[in-house]
This record gives sequence, structure tokens and C-alpha cells, in this order.
Amino acid sequence: MTAYNREKYIGEAIESVIVSTYPNWELIIVDDVSSDNTVAIAKKYEAIDSRIKVYTNLRNLGDYPNRNKAASYAKGVYLNYVDADDMIYPFGIQQMVYYMQQYPEAGIGICRSYNPKKMYPIVYNNSEALKEHFFNKPFLNNAPGSVIIRKEAYEFVGGFTENRHISDSLLWLRIATKYSVLKLPREMNWSRQHEDQELKYRIHKISPIMELKDLTLKTLDQKDCPLTPTEKERAIARVKKQYFRQILSRVKRLKLKKAYELYKRY
Repeated sequence: MTAYNREKYIGEAIESVIVSTYPNWELIIVDDVSSDNTVAIAKKYEAIDSRIKVYTNLRNLGDYPNRNKAASYAKGVYLNYVDADDMIYPFGIQQMVYYMQQYPEAGIGICRSYNPKKMYPIVYNNSEALKEHFFNKPFLNNAPGSVIIRKEAYEFVGGFTENRHISDSLLWLRIATKYSVLKLPREMNWSRQHEDQELKYRIHKISPIMELKDLTLKTLDQKDCPLTPTEKERAIARVKKQYFRQILSRVKRLKLKKAYELYKRY
């Protein structure tokens, strides 16, 4: 659990973990130099439950570097992020761990919406996962709270990069090029909607869209990408097409200056 000025919500977030039906967890809370009572609230819970550990950074690291910092303290086999303004359902950890234990080859498990054709969990090898993502329905774009990560896979690919807003999607993509991927039932966690959440800032920015396109293409171009040359070409074409659609969506909303910036990059 990474935290920055979340005194309004962090108590509920911590309590959602405490009531988990799966008992063998550790809750690592890393505060990123909050100026409110976030740390004081977290330490109250640390004092009453030995599974909770609170750390404070000496300087502000930012979202994804702080997620890496939290992971560096973890001793377990799996990682899951319960953001300080979100909550996890009581059965969430137990269900995610259970499914991952059935498929030791999986690097990540991603909670997705209902699938009318197949019953979850669905396991894809790395090639199948990329083809599902690029040629069917994109699914390697979930927020960290709805993803369980095998720590071995996280460490193998080097964790989160420092690309704000998009580093989670990039991490799932990088893991998917090396490991099998599980699709799991949705509704393991609850994401709170409020005015101060990171998503509110993300949707107004152009740079994450540009970065995600460029870095996705770079990942596809790696020699160890499991797709065939023909499949790579198809995937690259799909990425560019999706990018162009985002340009058009901004034109339709009369955000012409932003659309032009995207067009120049395209």
C-alpha cells in the first residue's frame, strides 16, 4: 500500500486487508512524505497488528518508484497493491492466491469482466496472451489493485518503470512476454472514485498516450518477443490504429490542439 496524503481513506483501506479471509499476508505501507495525518493513522494499525509494517520515505519518490520501494520490503511469493484510497474484498487475497497456486507458470493474474464464452480462470502462454491482448480484447491494461503478481516475475523484468500513468500497463506487457498470464474473475477489489485520484489527472494529459504507444512498439520489437514476425506486424498496426482512434476522439470533442499534437507524433 503506497500512500500520499490519504488521511480520508487509508483507515478503510487498511481495515479491508485486516478482515481478509486469507490470513497469511503482510501489509507493507510506504508513505511518500505526506503532509497530513496519513502516517499517524497507519501507525495506529501497525501497533495492533504485527502483520502491518509502516515505512516513510525521506523524500517524495512518486507513484511507481514508491510501488517499487514497497515491493522491495516484501517477503512473500505474490504482490498485490491495495491503494490507500481503495479497498479489497474480504475474499480477494484468498481467491487470487488460490488461482495463482494452480498455475505456477503464470507471472500475473488479471481480474477481468465477465466472459460469456469461457469460465475463469483462463490461462494463456506468453504468445497467446499477447495475441489475445492485441488481436481480440486488450486486457493488459488493468490498474495494480486488480492484478496479482508473482514476485519472481516482477523481479525478473525489473519492476515498474518511472513512466507516470502508464507504468502498470507496461509492466503487465513486459511480464506477458516472458510468462503465462491468468484471467481471473473480477470484483476482487473496489476502486474508489474521488476528485483527488490519479486517474483524474491522467485523462487530461497527452504525454502518457504518446509514451504508451512508443514503449509498446519498442517492446514488440524486442528479439525475445514471442510473436512471429507476421504477428508482430499485425500487432504494431493495431497499436497505431488504436492511437489514431484516440486522435479522432479528441477531434470529436473539439480538443483540436491536443489532437494535432498526437497527429504529429503519429
